[in-house]
Amino acid sequence: MTISGPQPLTRVVHDESRGDLRDPARPRPIRLYLWEPDPPLALPAPLIVVSHGTGGSGSGMGWLAGPLREAGFRVVALDHHGNNFVDGYEPEGFLHVWERPRDVSFVLDALARERPLGPVGAAGFSLGGYTAVALAGARVDPRIVRAVMTGAVPLPEIPEFPGALEVLRKKYALDESSRRALDTAGADLSDPRVRAVFQVAPGVGALVTPESLAAVQVPVDIRWGGADSVNPYDVDTRPYLEHIPGATGCSAGADVRHEDFFAPEPANSAVRVRVGREAATLFRHHLG
Repeated sequence: MTISGPQPLTRVVHDESRGDLRDPARPRPIRLYLWEPDPPLALPAPLIVVSHGTGGSGSGMGWLAGPLREAGFRVVALDHHGNNFVDGYEPEGFLHVWERPRDVSFVLDALARERPLGPVGAAGFSLGGYTAVALAGARVDPRIVRAVMTGAVPLPEIPEFPGALEVLRKKYALDESSRRALDTAGADLSDPRVRAVFQVAPGVGALVTPESLAAVQVPVDIRWGGADSVNPYDVDTRPYLEHIPGATGCSAGADVRHEDFFAPEPANSAVRVRVGREAATLFRHHLG
C-alpha cells in the first residue's frame, strides 16, 4: 500500500560507532524514508519514527506512515541494517534485535543536528513493535538470548532467513565480537525523547523481561490480529499488554492475520487504514 501525496525523501546515514555487518571497517548504514507533514507547520512538527517488521523495509510501511503524515506528523521510517529486503540479509540483523533501537536513537540524533525536533513518538510492526517499546525501556532477557544462541532453547524457524542461527555461529565462531554483542543484549536502550508508543502485531514478547515492561512510563497502545500465527497473542502481545502500566489495546479483527499488515493484497485492506488512523489518534492525543 502506498501513500497518497509526495513520496518520501530517501537517504542513508552512517553510524560510525558500529560496523557494517559485511565490512566491519565501514560504518553501519541506516536508510531513511522521511515524509514532511502536508501542509508544512511553522513550528517543529511532532515526529513519529516507524520501524519495519523482520525482513521488511521502511519503504513498505506506507500504510502506517500515510495516516500519520496526513494527521500533521513528520514521519521517518528506517531500514534496519541486515534485516531489510532492500540491502539483503545478515544473521545478526535477525538475531541481534537489540541493535534496532540503537538505529532509531542514532537517526534521532542525526535529524536533531539538522533542525530542532518536535515531540517524538515511536511506532512499529512485528519486530518493529519490539523496537518501538525498547525505546521506552523494554529489555530482552540476556539469559534467554544466550540459551537460544547456544541451542539450549530452540529458535523458531525464520522464514525470511532459514538457518540464521547456524550462519551466525559460522560467521562468529570463537569470535570475541560475538560474545561482546551478547553481553549488550540486555542493555537499557530507552530514549527519553520518545513520549508515546504504538505497536502493531508486536514480536519478541517472550524475550522481554516483565520487570523492564513494568518500568515503562510512556503511553503504549497495541493492535494485533486475532488470527496471527506468526506473533500469536498469548506469546508475543500479552506480555506487553499485561506488564506495561496503563497499556491499552484491542484486536484488529478476529480473522486478521500477521501478513494482512504487509501483504500486497491483504484479505481486508481496510484493516491497515483503520489501524494507521488509530495510531494517529494516539500520537495526536499525547504529542499534540
